[in-house]
Amino acid sequence: MSALEAAQAVLAAEHAAVYGYGVVGARVGAARRAEAGAGHAAHRARRDATARTVRDLGGAPAVSAPAYALPFPVADEDAAVRLAAVLEDRVAGAYADLVRASGGVLRRDAAAALREAAVRAVRWRGSGVAFPGLAERP
Repeated sequence: MSALEAAQAVLAAEHAAVYGYGVVGARVGAARRAEAGAGHAAHRARRDATARTVRDLGGAPAVSAPAYALPFPVADEDAAVRLAAVLEDRVAGAYADLVRASGGVLRRDAAAALREAAVRAVRWRGSGVAFPGLAERP
């Protein structure tokens, strides 16, 4: 995977996360609404930065879809919290691919974004994983 392909995948994951956090914010309880808002803002900022990165790498940034399929129904606060953790896991996976495909400043920035997503996932889930962003092997 080239750095441009990995950056496009990150951009797609960030578009989906921005959409997903809209759902999270609508369903999460008042106690976690500020956390949902902060996650939404963080993903909007990362999405915009990634679009610039794609342009810098010579690509045309992928546009956001009008809607995204959610991995499961989100009818209550518990489901919203689970969705936030899943969104962060997916974004972390995309950034892990960008870390592998890039070097220099881009790699450093991707690693920082991966770390931020992993921390948010832990906050939402209440526990972490050994290697955030990497698929578990059987």
